[in-house]
Amino acid sequence: MFRKILVANRGEIACRVMETARLMGVGTVAVYSDADRGAKHVAMADQAVHIGGPAPADSYLRMEVIIAAARATGAEAIHPGYGFLSENPEFVDMVQAAGLVFIGPSAAAIRAMGLKDAAKKLMEKAGVPVVPGYHGDNQDPEHLAGMAAEIGYPVLIKAVAGGGGKGMRRVDAAKGFAEALQSARSEAVKAFGNDAVLIEKYVQKPRHIEVQVFGDGQNAVHLFERDCSLQRRHQKVIEEAPAPGMTPEMRAAMGDAAVKAARAIGYAGAGTVEFIVDASVGLKPDRFWFMEMNTRLQVEHPVTEMITGVDLVDWQLRIAAGQALPMDQTGLEINGHAFEARLYAEDVPKGFLPATGTLDHLSFPAGVRVDSGVRQGDTISPWYDPMIAKLVVHAASRDVALLQLERALAETEVAGSVTNLGFLGALTRHKGFVAGEVDTDLIQRDLASLTVEPEPDHKIRAMAVLVAMELVERADWQTGFSLWQPLCQTIILTYEDAEFTADVIHMGGGYHRIMLGETLVEARHHKGGLTLNGDRAPGYIRQRDKISIFADHGFHFRVIDVLDRAGGQSGDGNVIAAPMPGLVKSIHVAPGDKVAAGDRLAVLEAMKMEHALTAQRDGVVAEVLANAGSQVEAGAALIRLEDETGDAA
Repeated sequence: MFRKILVANRGEIACRVMETARLMGVGTVAVYSDADRGAKHVAMADQAVHIGGPAPADSYLRMEVIIAAARATGAEAIHPGYGFLSENPEFVDMVQAAGLVFIGPSAAAIRAMGLKDAAKKLMEKAGVPVVPGYHGDNQDPEHLAGMAAEIGYPVLIKAVAGGGGKGMRRVDAAKGFAEALQSARSEAVKAFGNDAVLIEKYVQKPRHIEVQVFGDGQNAVHLFERDCSLQRRHQKVIEEAPAPGMTPEMRAAMGDAAVKAARAIGYAGAGTVEFIVDASVGLKPDRFWFMEMNTRLQVEHPVTEMITGVDLVDWQLRIAAGQALPMDQTGLEINGHAFEARLYAEDVPKGFLPATGTLDHLSFPAGVRVDSGVRQGDTISPWYDPMIAKLVVHAASRDVALLQLERALAETEVAGSVTNLGFLGALTRHKGFVAGEVDTDLIQRDLASLTVEPEPDHKIRAMAVLVAMELVERADWQTGFSLWQPLCQTIILTYEDAEFTADVIHMGGGYHRIMLGETLVEARHHKGGLTLNGDRAPGYIRQRDKISIFADHGFHFRVIDVLDRAGGQSGDGNVIAAPMPGLVKSIHVAPGDKVAAGDRLAVLEAMKMEHALTAQRDGVVAEVLANAGSQVEAGAALIRLEDETGDAA
C-alpha cells in the first residue's frame, strides 16, 4: 500500500478521498489555488502545495505543476477525484512517465470510452445493448438528416465529445433538424473543440440508470445500480440506490452488460456504466441501452457505498497498489435503500443561477452522512462548482429513507447565500417521486410547482422581529419605564426587499405582543423555551443586520436602520435629532466644521446596534448639543447646523 498520495482536486471529493486515506494510514498531499488557500481540503491534508491562480486553467488543470508537487512531497500516487484531470489520458501518461501511480484506469481505457461514437461501436462488439442510432464518421448535414429519418423521430443529436448536456438537442420532426444540428455543433465546438455529433433514438419516457463497476485489469464486478433520473438540464439533482421498480431479471441483465463493458477494455479501478432505460411499460430486460462509461469515481458514489457497505475509495487505492479485487460478485449484496441530495449555492427563482456568498451559518442534522468541502465561515467561490454539500441517508426501505431525506433537508440550516434547499425539499414531497414513478423529464414538467417560493407567515415574521430586538435569549430585556401602560416599540424589517412594520408591546414577565398590521402574535418565554401563539419558536441566526429564521428551509430578513434613514430627515434640516432613545456612542464633528450631505456626524447605539446619524445637506456645524457617552431621549437635538444664510438657527 502507498505511504503517501497526492489528491489532484479540491472541494468535497478531495476531502472524501482524504478521509479514507487517513483511515488506511496513508498520508495525503493537497494542492490549492489562490482562491483555496484557506479551504477545508487544505486543512485536512498532511501537506499542501500551492499550484497557481484561481482559474482552473491556472491551477487544477496544470498537469506538470501537479506532478512536480507530487514528486517534491514524496507522494507515490495521484488520485484525480472527479472532474478536472480525472478523465484526461495525457495526464495518466505523464503521471506514469514520472514514475508515479495514477489511481484510476489506464490511459487506454479512458481513450476507449472518451468519444461516445467509438465507445458505442466497442460496446456493440462486446455484446452490450446500444441505443438505435448513427455513430458513423459521415458528418454531412444531409446524410445526418437522412439517418435521423431512418431512425425515426423524435431523435437526439449529441456531441461526440459531449458531457453535461452540452452539444445535445432533441428534435421532434424533420423540419427542425437542420437548425438543431447547427446549434448543437456550435455549442460542441465552444465546449469541446469538436463539432462531430451522433444521432440516437429519443426514448419517450427515459430513466437514467447507471451501474457501478470495479475492475482490477483482469476481473470485474458490479456493485448494482443507481437511479439518477431526477435531472435538471441533464444535471443530476437527487440520486438513489437501488433503482425503484427494479426487477431481479433486469438487474442481472444490466449488471452483466456493465461487467462486459469493463472487461472489454481491461478496466482497473472504479467506473460507471450509464444506461438509458425506456420506462414506458415498466422496467424490462430488453429496454435498456448503453449511453456512456465514466472512467472515474462518480459524484453520487455514496449511495452505492451505503447499500453495499463498500468503501469505494478504499478499493481504488488497493487496486492501484496492485492488489486484486477485494470481493467477487457472490459476496456483494444490497442492504436497504439510500438517497443523495446535492445542496448548491444557487438562485432557484432566477433559473438556478450559481450564487456566491459567505456561509455565515452552516449546520446539518445528526444521523446524516454529509460530504462537503466547505465549513461555516467559508466563502462560495465564483471560480468553481457552487456545491455546498451532499446529504446522504440510508434506511431499510425506500419510503423510510425518503422520509429521512425530507427531514434532513428540513433540519439543514444555511445562511449567507441563497441555496436550492427548498427546491430539494419540494422534490422529496413530489407525488410521482414518492411513488417511485420517475423519469428524466419529471423536474421540467413540474418545474413551476417545484420552485414556488413559500412566504413567511406571521409567526416567522414575528420571530424575526424578536431576534432583531434581542428578545429571544433575554426575555426581560430592558424595555424602558412607563407609568400607566406597557411600553410599545416599532421596528421595520424587509423580506425580499419588501418592508413590513411591527409594533412590539412589552407586557413583562417574558411576554410580548407583536402586532403585524391587524394580526397579533403572542410570544411567551417558558422553561421549555420561546413559543409563538403556543408553537415552539424556530431556530435562527443573526449576522449584523441580516436575520435568518430556519423554518421551511429558511427565510432571510434584513433590519432597517431607522436612524440612518431618519438622521438626515429630522427637524428642519438644520437639526440632527435622535429618533429614539439611545446612547450617544461618538461625535464626529465640532462647531465650525464644514460637512457635506451624507457625512457621518454622530453614532447612536440603540437595541445593541450602532447607527450612523448623517447630514441631510451641505453646511457648517453651529453647535454640538450632546456628548459621547450620554443617554438621550427620542427627539433630542444632538447637532445643529448653521442655516442657509450662514447665521446660527
